[in-house]
Amino acid sequence: MSGEPHDWVLGVIGGSGLYEIAGLENREWRQVDSPWGSPSDHILFGELNGVQLRFLPRHGRAHRISPTHIDGRANIDALKRAGCTDILSLSAVGSLREELAPGQFVVVDQYIDRTFAREKSFFGEGLVAHVSVADPVCPRLSRLAADAARVAGAQVTAGGTYLCMEGPQFSTRAESELYRAWGCHVIGMTNMPEAKLAREAELPYASIAMVTDYDCWRAEEAYVEVGEIVRVMHANADLAKASLVALTAALKGQARTPSPIDTCLDAALITPPQHRDPTLCAKLDAVAGRALGLKA
Repeated sequence: MSGEPHDWVLGVIGGSGLYEIAGLENREWRQVDSPWGSPSDHILFGELNGVQLRFLPRHGRAHRISPTHIDGRANIDALKRAGCTDILSLSAVGSLREELAPGQFVVVDQYIDRTFAREKSFFGEGLVAHVSVADPVCPRLSRLAADAARVAGAQVTAGGTYLCMEGPQFSTRAESELYRAWGCHVIGMTNMPEAKLAREAELPYASIAMVTDYDCWRAEEAYVEVGEIVRVMHANADLAKASLVALTAALKGQARTPSPIDTCLDAALITPPQHRDPTLCAKLDAVAGRALGLKA
């Protein structure tokens, strides 16, 4: 990969309401096919503050896909095919900490993955790769996202551990207390294996986790109710849109220089070239084409 600066193309994965942003220009929904399955929806191509954006509704525009049935591989592959250089996740979470009240934003920097019914890698039999996710988010994009959310008026905590559960049910009280004992800060159902797959695709990833509730660990309060979560989600969506406006304004003012994540597959591919499955390699043309020598 060239060491020269180039333009940002920011992929955004989040709720459908986030795409109604004043100032979003050249809007066009496009179908982007993936050999890995069906992405959650078409991708909205647009431009904000002179920065190219690619919006993907994580659950589909009608929120028709449950967390378990989101095809993370198809989504990340489609965003890579759409030209994304970086990915920002916007998602609702429950709080596991008293100080993280509903309405606050947490720019997470660590994950504990408790999902068990999802495909978690692009690689497998015929081509083995082991990427490091010791630091699962991009520090540069995370810092820019946190700064932008503050500019937008959000109360932001930079850093925190996101526990990703399978769902679709919410936690039991015993589970919620366990995750608190593990040191987790927020709990959600969508950022894994999304973040891992983004790393395999050499796409720097950051996540703004928007707190909607206190999960169920507070014994003096009622359990989580969807109606209250939706009410807070609408308020958070306005701040999230303002954060995207501020983020693109910041990105416009600086060239995107290469990140070590852009070439992380160089140290991850294990199977020698002569033993790689050509069918799997062909499916990896977008995700790993650079590392496999499939792209100029």
